[in-house]
Amino acid sequence: MNEQAGTERLAAIKQVVAEAEKHQNDLEPFLALHTPGTIIVNVAGRRVLGRDALRQAMKAALASPLAQVRNRQEIVDVRFAGPGVAIVSCLKHLSDERDPAAKNPSGASVPQSGSLTYILVEEQDGWRIALAQTTPIASA
Repeated sequence: MNEQAGTERLAAIKQVVAEAEKHQNDLEPFLALHTPGTIIVNVAGRRVLGRDALRQAMKAALASPLAQVRNRQEIVDVRFAGPGVAIVSCLKHLSDERDPAAKNPSGASVPQSGSLTYILVEEQDGWRIALAQTTPIASA
């Protein structure tokens, strides 16, 4: 791969991550960023298998106080695992804007940060998220 092609691929990958952040509360544009077989593991450890299941999980979350939990992603590394496969490591900053009464009955809140890993695959019309997993980073 020549340098220009590599730079363009990297820019396209960064754009997908930026779009995922931008559309985190906008169902259809967010889903369009994912492959049909996408796998998502959120910061609470909930695993969702496939874009249809992600649609249902997001609909429920966006209709609940969870819509007030926002995140910002900071890319720290991008590696190409093979042709058309990128592993993107991010630091995820979470902001829990929910009313305290709407939080977990145990009093637990959303962690403030997490290690987010994306696996993106290159399809005919661009890069798509095949996997996203967030692991909480414990507060010191």
